[in-house]
Amino acid sequence: MTHDPNKLIEDFWDHIDDTRAVMLDIDGRMMPMSPQLDDDERVIWFITAEGTDAYKAAQGSGRVRLVAADSSAKLYADVQGSLTVANNPDKLDEIWSPVAAAWFDDGREDDDVRLLAFRPTEGEIWTTDGAAGFLYEVAKANMTEAKPDLGDHGRVTF
Repeated sequence: MTHDPNKLIEDFWDHIDDTRAVMLDIDGRMMPMSPQLDDDERVIWFITAEGTDAYKAAQGSGRVRLVAADSSAKLYADVQGSLTVANNPDKLDEIWSPVAAAWFDDGREDDDVRLLAFRPTEGEIWTTDGAAGFLYEVAKANMTEAKPDLGDHGRVTF
């Protein structure tokens, strides 16, 4: 089922907050990253190290693709956007976590710690009712010969 693009955008922001990992496509190379949502600014933050492909992309053209496929978050998305290096120590302190600390020898104080901001521009979004809803829709479709309603889907411009 296709829905109103504005609803899909709102659903994206609601569901991306529950997504534990996404893939950033940087010049055809996929890199797993942990997203941190800033709902007020409509930005997805990433912590990385200086010298990584993500850091280099943010300093270059900044055009990247975010791919989310998280059944527990009930979100599948393929979103284009811009990636920039952010000099925001307060935001870095806010989103810093033990997971981030594990990647840096000196933790938050490591000289290589970098904060990146992803701002989506356009993409394709699918939201679902989860595994139980999926199984129900498939079973119903097999019994009635109707196509399963697996959730909302559409192309959006942010």
